Amino acid sequence: MSDPPGAAEFPRAYDPGPAEARWYPRWEEAGAFRPELHPEGDPFVIVIPPPNITGSLHMGHAFEHALIDATVRRKRMQGHAALWLPGTDHAGIATQNVVERELTKEGLDRHRLGREAFVARVWAWKGESGGQITQQMRRMGASCDWTRERFTMDDGLSLAVRIVFVRLYEEGLVHRANRIINWCPRCHTALSDIEVEHEEVDGELVRVRYPFVEGDGSVTVATTRAETMLGDTAVAVHPGDERYAGAVGRTLRLPLVGREIPVVADDAVDPGFGTGAVKVTPAHDPNDFEIAQRHGLPAVDIFDESATLTHEGGRFEGLGRFQARQAVKDALAAEGALEEVVPYRHAVGHCYRCKTVVEPRLSLQWFVRVAPLAQPAAQAVRDGRTRFVPERWERVYLAWMENLRDWCISRQIWWGHRIPAWYCGDCGHVTVAVEEPATCEACGSSDLRQDDDVLDTWFSSALWPFTTMGWPDETDDLARFYPNSVLHTGFDIIFFWVARMMMMGLHFAGDVPFREVAIHGLVRDAEGRKMSKSFGNVVDPLALADRYGADALRFALTRAASPGQDVPLAEEWVEGGRNFLNKLWNSARFVALHLDGRPLADLEGVDDPAALPLPERWLLSRTAQVVEAVDRGFERYDFAEGVRELQQFTWGELCDWGIELAKLPLGGSPQERERAQRVLATALAAVLRLLHPVAPFVTEELWHRLGAEGSSPPRPGPARSRRGSTPRPTGRWPT
Repeated sequence: MSDPPGAAEFPRAYDPGPAEARWYPRWEEAGAFRPELHPEGDPFVIVIPPPNITGSLHMGHAFEHALIDATVRRKRMQGHAALWLPGTDHAGIATQNVVERELTKEGLDRHRLGREAFVARVWAWKGESGGQITQQMRRMGASCDWTRERFTMDDGLSLAVRIVFVRLYEEGLVHRANRIINWCPRCHTALSDIEVEHEEVDGELVRVRYPFVEGDGSVTVATTRAETMLGDTAVAVHPGDERYAGAVGRTLRLPLVGREIPVVADDAVDPGFGTGAVKVTPAHDPNDFEIAQRHGLPAVDIFDESATLTHEGGRFEGLGRFQARQAVKDALAAEGALEEVVPYRHAVGHCYRCKTVVEPRLSLQWFVRVAPLAQPAAQAVRDGRTRFVPERWERVYLAWMENLRDWCISRQIWWGHRIPAWYCGDCGHVTVAVEEPATCEACGSSDLRQDDDVLDTWFSSALWPFTTMGWPDETDDLARFYPNSVLHTGFDIIFFWVARMMMMGLHFAGDVPFREVAIHGLVRDAEGRKMSKSFGNVVDPLALADRYGADALRFALTRAASPGQDVPLAEEWVEGGRNFLNKLWNSARFVALHLDGRPLADLEGVDDPAALPLPERWLLSRTAQVVEAVDRGFERYDFAEGVRELQQFTWGELCDWGIELAKLPLGGSPQERERAQRVLATALAAVLRLLHPVAPFVTEELWHRLGAEGSSPPRPGPARSRRGSTPRPTGRWPT
């Protein structure tokens, strides 16, 4: 055991840079983050919500990772076989966009390069730049077991994706169909419903007169998208709307186009919207598509993949959809068919990646029938097999699960898990298989072509809790660490990810993917606004860590982290975290200089606390109360409660009153001096243990400077007290 340093070796101010650079490599090299550290401990596991390989660490990552790391480090200190399993997501659309931008700089595009060469370029980019975020996580102190790091397109995980797809297909839960999907004209791919962000915009309601083919009169329809009228194949009214009782069954002439279209009655029409008569455009509206299915109406697709009008748009061919909107209104006015244009505010869908307005489009895609999967996933929450914290999010989750539509899982991009379906050029049969077939399973032909599409990125992410453990193989990790213990995640991806993991985990791994879902809010600026480049209020966590230290940022984030609540963050609060840690440093320095060269751990504990003088009894009593408060807060995922209590006690009671009251007995008799040393050592050791999950670097540095552990290689913290009669936190650092 090394001796505590003298005053010359214990700087007056804490410099986080050298400590953070020194300790993380030593932890990682020592295997301090592996569950094998406690082979007999109860398993505790969290799998990381995998960040995209395209990204760098943003404040949302820093916040979520601080909560996960605090949870895992505390469990590890308590003797659990604790595993935080890291990994990254291939992020299909986002990654393809990044690499395509790089190709553009070279005067290339993916089509000229070809699929095989393009995918090779993406893998090369991933090798060079895709690991940036994992290094940034290390910078922030994330105690992941990097020996178990996974990637959604690892060979093992890719095999698991194909197995799941094939099984769902064989069970009739995956199918291919022509349906209206959400199409991004910029990314040139389909999106699922929850990848569309609906925003209120100022639009217009256009009223257009459609004349009857025979006889006088017309029907006026109202639409927010005048250009799509070029694809109309009917007008629909509600069957109970007496205004149009004489119109149902008659034929109208479509202005500008001349197409004859029927008037149909359908319960889906809202008589209170517009004029009560709606245009039916089956190829460009999901509700219209369903009306068309019920009435046997044709679908006319007027847009190409970039939302530019095709020949079906007649004289408007070649115009973009928004150019066509104005051109169509001008033409209608010239024809005398335009009745009125009025302002109208309504929700419009945007691509969650590039923010382009989404175009509903009739397309042949692959879908998952989610209803049979959603019912067991909802029941598991009702039964308490998975618990949400705060509980109110259970209602949100259950309401969502009861109203799901089929999930469109095919994407028209090249980077991702390619759909394992092969089309026969001779008989047209579709062969779905885990491995590439040599011949058609129907006719034996070798003329096979694999589907060009890849799977939605969230399809593989839905399998993350069990495929990262080795599924479909029956591995030791799968047996020991599935189900996971808890998932820390934001409320914004309950539908994207949590619901899908629940469905897939139950269906394929036979149990819920996690026992608890701890929902946190979003990090906002000091005024409560969402961080956004457009607002100019985005804060770089790495810049703050460079300025104040990773521990100071982690402390500021966890100190504000109440379950489910958004977290406001200002730089001065991170500065306040640094000031608090400096206060702790100086107090620990004072204690170190009064231990007479003895290690802190050797002085922990008091044989008979009741015999102590009142000031010392008070300090130990308050220490015990703080231990209970911090433990209570962490168990409830109310980090703010625990960290605030710990800060108040450390600064206002231990550092100020406790140390001041100790100065007199420290200068007294040898017996009084040792008694004061033991009380201070006990309280300080408790604070360091309690704070370590939140601020691991400074607490590790202090623990070693206090001579509590000098063996090599280091473990992630100090040994347990050798005297059991004094208050000690539940969390302990193993030797």
